[in-house]
Amino acid sequence: MDDAFYKQLDENRFQSTEHTAGPWGPGMQHMGPPAALVMRAVEGVAGGEDRVVARLTVEILGPVPLGELTVNARLERPGRSVEMVSAELIADGRPVAVARAWRIGASDTSTVQSGLAAPLAPPSSGRLIGRPAGWGPGYLDAMEWRALAGALGEPGAATVWVRQNVALVEGEEPSPLQRLCAVADSGNGVSGMLPPTEWWFINTELTVHVQRPPVGEWICLDAVTSIGPSGVGTARSTLHDLDGQVAFGAQALMIRPRMAT
Repeated sequence: MDDAFYKQLDENRFQSTEHTAGPWGPGMQHMGPPAALVMRAVEGVAGGEDRVVARLTVEILGPVPLGELTVNARLERPGRSVEMVSAELIADGRPVAVARAWRIGASDTSTVQSGLAAPLAPPSSGRLIGRPAGWGPGYLDAMEWRALAGALGEPGAATVWVRQNVALVEGEEPSPLQRLCAVADSGNGVSGMLPPTEWWFINTELTVHVQRPPVGEWICLDAVTSIGPSGVGTARSTLHDLDGQVAFGAQALMIRPRMAT
């Protein structure tokens, strides 16, 4: 396999590798790499040099197949202090995800920062975990997982460090926010309450609220899933680097027995 999630074909077209494959079924990508690819497109829209991404929401319109993807992004709502960037992910001639990001003019608020979770124990304190039996290969094998509490395949809340071991795009170093998005979509996976061989708990969207870009290769998911009585749930993650909290992640979940039609 190649040492990247994607090979770039031209400015906006990318070929996925087997590293992008998700655990839900053959031929489907884990949403982490596509979310990171969308963030890359957002960061490439001109005018962001003195701005910071405050929020990215990716609406998932359908399964993202293995194969060729086209990513387009544009400035949708310009502004002096706040602007919106929109993006679209296309596979087989149809949109499979749409996204919007808010970029805010940067300023120094370091002396008044508050409400952030304390740093967690480092990855070296966690136990190395692998892909659970019955979960599909690809993305899960391209990441390194070290659990402080809970784990993939263990029901309940979890605190898991994750490191991306392949490039996002061949020949490129991923940006901090691209690394963040590649991990953020795993909140429902690490904190799942149900066995994935018997239940679907697939997210219909991913929202990441950013307090600051992460530093370094390791991102930690401090995640919990809540399930309601009518087939919907929410996975919520506090995302950390080695210095402390960097973002919040949230995913709306479809909860359904696998045997249901």
